[in-house]
Amino acid sequence: MHNIFVNYIYTIIMQNKKIIVLTGGGTAGHVMPNIALVPQLRKHFDEIHYVGTESGVEKKLVESLLPFHAITACKLVRKFTPKNLLIPFKLLKSVKQAKKILKKIKADVVFSKGGFVALPVAMAAKKLGIPVVSHESDISMGLANKTILRYCNVMCVSFEKTVKTNKKCVFTGNPLRNSLFEGNKAKLSFSLNPNKKTILFFGGSLGARKINEVVWLSLDKLLADFNIIHIAGKNNLRRIRKKDYHEFDFSQQIADMFDAADMVACRSGANSIFELLALKKPMLLIPLSKKVSRGDQIENAEYFKKNGWAHVLMEENLNTQSLLDAIQNLKSEIPLLKKNMASTYAADANKKIANEILKVLNE
Repeated sequence: MHNIFVNYIYTIIMQNKKIIVLTGGGTAGHVMPNIALVPQLRKHFDEIHYVGTESGVEKKLVESLLPFHAITACKLVRKFTPKNLLIPFKLLKSVKQAKKILKKIKADVVFSKGGFVALPVAMAAKKLGIPVVSHESDISMGLANKTILRYCNVMCVSFEKTVKTNKKCVFTGNPLRNSLFEGNKAKLSFSLNPNKKTILFFGGSLGARKINEVVWLSLDKLLADFNIIHIAGKNNLRRIRKKDYHEFDFSQQIADMFDAADMVACRSGANSIFELLALKKPMLLIPLSKKVSRGDQIENAEYFKKNGWAHVLMEENLNTQSLLDAIQNLKSEIPLLKKNMASTYAADANKKIANEILKVLNE
């Protein structure tokens, strides 16, 4: 009789548990917003799981934080190649793997941050009748999110402009890590010259070769006026030793570096620029060229420029002289940019997204 009672209580508890699955990968831009949401989601869900690929950056970033489940996933190559002919078969396999995981976890809802990893998970959830909430960081949707839009209940978006593209879209803003606002330059493992302003250069989780090369060529002239913090990206270090130059491949102290920076020069991926906007950091945005992208970073950069939050230097125009000129122009307008950013972007996107997730869960 005791065992029957215990099993009954356990069944009731399990029935009342709320379980959410997060998915997204390929680059840190598809993973870090998920991680940013975790503290808020813990207030509402008993279990949070993550589905990604074994070899992707998502496993490295997530597995110490959440239970991680691996599937295989295939990425569409944007030019014609025979490999694309295999995508339907690989996708079918990925969907089957995702279905098995979602059923085993007993997921109540899926939150997708997009990317080719998230597509089979969203498709599997739809087949199982599990609601899906997705998020698009850029002004225009990527290929994966355009497809995921068919399977999700709601698409949260970072730019108000994107809401007009589909009735499923809801403006929430971009998820932000709480640790972002806890940066303290005093905690940095290196010292900065107090008589110089500090520029932070970075190109995203994988770095940016063109930006790196021009920074290195311009280094002596830049160092005449500035401290330089340079996150060059994985396998990109030159190990240059110069006074007031601090080079890293990746840093766990990014919030402290943001706090130290008077100006930031970087790509215009949505996650990075919304973080900088929230911190009121003057930006020089160098968007990824259309030659190697769909142009989403150019759209993001132009939007920020139009609102007076950033200056823009197109990659096609990037050279040592144009970089030096752009940095000096940015320096001269720091007060104006800070004024323009002063009343923007309340950091409540995490709460808004969590509310949209709970809303579809309770429908």
